[in-house]
Amino acid sequence: MGSLFRSETMCLAQLFLQSGTAYECLSALGEKGLVQFRDLNQNVSSFQRKFVGEVKRCEELERILAYLVQEINRADIPLPEGETSPPAPPLKQVLEMQEQLQKLEAELREVTKNKERLRKNLLELTEYTHVLRVSKAFVRRDVQFEPTYEEFPPLENDSLLDYSCMQRLGAKLGFVSGLINQGKAEAFGKTLWRACRGHSIVTHAELEGPLEDPETGEVIKWYVFLISFWGEQIGHKVKKICDCYHCHVYPYPNTAEERREIQEGLNTRIQDLYTVLHKTEDYLRQVLCKAAESVYSRVIQVKKMKAIYHMLNMCSFDVTNKCLIAEVWCPEADLHELRLALEEGSRESGASIPSFMNTIPTKETPPTLIRTNKFTEGFQNIVDAYGVGSYREVNPALFTIVTFPFLFAVMFGDLGHGFVMFLFALLLVLNEDHPRLSQSQEIVRMFFNGRYILLLMGLFSVYTGLIYNDCFSKSVNLFGSGWNVSAMYSSGHSAAEQRKGMLWNDSVVRHNRVLQLDPSVPGVFRGPYPLGIDPIWNLATNRLTFLNSFKMKMSVILGIIHMTFGVILGIFNHLHFRKKFNIYLVSIPELLFMLCIFGYLVFMIVYKWLVYSAETSRGAPSILIEFINMFLFPASDTGGLYPGQEHVQRLLLVITALSVPVLFLGKPLFLLWLHRGRSCFGVSRSGYTLVRKDSEEEVSLLGSQDIEEGNNQMEDGCREVTCEEFNFGEILMTQVIHSIEYCLGCISNTASYLRLWALSLAHAQLSDVLWAMLMRVGLRVDTTYGVLLLLPVIALFAVLTIFILLIMEGLSAFLHAIRLHCTQTATTAVSQPLRLTREALNLLNCSKDSMLLLSYETLSLIISNIK
Repeated sequence: MGSLFRSETMCLAQLFLQSGTAYECLSALGEKGLVQFRDLNQNVSSFQRKFVGEVKRCEELERILAYLVQEINRADIPLPEGETSPPAPPLKQVLEMQEQLQKLEAELREVTKNKERLRKNLLELTEYTHVLRVSKAFVRRDVQFEPTYEEFPPLENDSLLDYSCMQRLGAKLGFVSGLINQGKAEAFGKTLWRACRGHSIVTHAELEGPLEDPETGEVIKWYVFLISFWGEQIGHKVKKICDCYHCHVYPYPNTAEERREIQEGLNTRIQDLYTVLHKTEDYLRQVLCKAAESVYSRVIQVKKMKAIYHMLNMCSFDVTNKCLIAEVWCPEADLHELRLALEEGSRESGASIPSFMNTIPTKETPPTLIRTNKFTEGFQNIVDAYGVGSYREVNPALFTIVTFPFLFAVMFGDLGHGFVMFLFALLLVLNEDHPRLSQSQEIVRMFFNGRYILLLMGLFSVYTGLIYNDCFSKSVNLFGSGWNVSAMYSSGHSAAEQRKGMLWNDSVVRHNRVLQLDPSVPGVFRGPYPLGIDPIWNLATNRLTFLNSFKMKMSVILGIIHMTFGVILGIFNHLHFRKKFNIYLVSIPELLFMLCIFGYLVFMIVYKWLVYSAETSRGAPSILIEFINMFLFPASDTGGLYPGQEHVQRLLLVITALSVPVLFLGKPLFLLWLHRGRSCFGVSRSGYTLVRKDSEEEVSLLGSQDIEEGNNQMEDGCREVTCEEFNFGEILMTQVIHSIEYCLGCISNTASYLRLWALSLAHAQLSDVLWAMLMRVGLRVDTTYGVLLLLPVIALFAVLTIFILLIMEGLSAFLHAIRLHCTQTATTAVSQPLRLTREALNLLNCSKDSMLLLSYETLSLIISNIK
């Protein structure tokens, strides 16, 4: 299965790059994505490396491009993608591209600055026109009036703000006009009154609409004010207070003629500014549109160029041979592609001496590489969320492709809901090449990236919905029920026959609301439903009890299988790394501990299903009581499920008790025995294979491997002698912690798998409640207004189904499925009598008109039973 089952086999390669071809070679390697570089200059500061100047140049280009993208987005100009992933620019084009971008940035900044200046002037002139228009009503002036001190009317008849009155008083009156923020108007007036001691009069009025602030660009409400004052000292105070409150102060004309001239000049200047500003914006948009044609590809090119220089800074410089030396991790299967990429880079640069490579042995742990495609990527991300596996370990993502959607579907089992989810995922899959989906908002992009997960989750939910026989909380009668109502009913049954076989007559049907179908009566139960649960259980009053028993036992069985499979995957790891002692001392005791307790519980569940029939089900013992008695050793004989059960259970407990000390002490004592038998261990590998020595366990493993293989001779270049300190206490403590965690985890994780039952029950009940509160109400309305009411009811039912049952319940089941897969990643009923309501049983004597009001499922079910 390639890297899907295990990670790719990696090797360490050494690249010799000529100085003139290093850039082109790394560009070719980056386009193919073949290698992972190692930093050979870890002790060198980032500011002292060879290509730090080129990295700074790339950062400057990134800054310019970020400014361009910001201006383009501000102008609402779409960014064409162009080529999906253009290659890094050649070195001869870098300086030319840098010069073009710098000129473009300077031009844009100058044009933008001029535009902002023109716009600010336009806003100020607009404000000035509003000030003149609103303040005209504040002061009444008559230019043709000449004051006469001999003949004038009384002062109480004139306004204090009248210009002629102020002249008669002989005062020197001044005016200050402008705009102030609406929130500061009240405080501004109080401050003027207190500072000027009443020698100023403030008059203000609100503008009809909001205006944009020339300084901040914020659209706010303004007040136009006019301040009249006496004396120059008061005037200085007024101007300082206006500055403190950030008022926009404008000169106020003294005469009506001057006001008219100013307004005419303002209108002319505003028209000119509108014309110039419009042309400036058109020119700016043309420049941005031209820049938008190539900005996307240039952003990608600069990022690739910066990555190339970052990788070159990881290389060491050989002064003697005038070349760069790099060390990379590369899959062994891609070594040929690596050589071709080096040849391609050398050919593009026109170098006479090509770059070359060779593989070198190493004792370091290579990185884990697992190749994915668009289908397996989502499942691999789920596994990697808990951490990337070690090199060459079994990859659980292969099995997660099946187990994850299946466990989700167990909790989300509904035929209708699963089919809706399947259609939604299928729509995403069919339109996966659409560019808007991959560039949409984060939530939509999240659904798009997991489209294949959703597809399998919906498909598996359709299957489990068929097993549960649940479609929007209703059962589907595809094959006809296996229960027959007519076999329980006869008008000629005597009282003794009724007591003996729980049979019905007319009196029993009339006087009992709940009646019981006994499967032990001949003809009542004619065989199991071909696929899933019999639809007649949807009418039973004890439906929830029956489903609880079924789903609870199913959850335990699935949980034990899933956890056992995780332990079995660990055996494949031990076989691959040749740690056979881990199989005998760790994996087998873990399997014995789990299977002797919880595997036996699964055996009892299946045994009771197979052995006990409807006739003998009343005398069947409780599995829970039998499982508890397995540990309590009761003195009295409880009968049990089968003969010799007590001896089998005691044998299983003895095996469980013996596996625990082996699990705690077996591996540490074995490693101690190996350590005392050898003071140093040899390490032998044929060809290049990873040799890990991260712990004493692996050192002992390598020594034991030599014993098993009989490799007593030392091979040159392939064997090293390693003597490391052996810490028995640390190994013992690690194994004890692992064993305690496993033993307790077997119990807690088994109980944790009961969430399969709990969430399946919650989903079914929520669906049932939604149907009862909406659809049942709409379907019970008479035909006169039923159609008009049914349309909004169906629309509301669809909306609530999508948001509550599909999105919220689907997300809940998704998270719980992730939790259950942590177990695999880390470790890797008696036949119940059926009770039907009297309402359903009375259908035997219903008229045709009353039967038309029933749902289709109930009607077809009863008719099939009568037949």
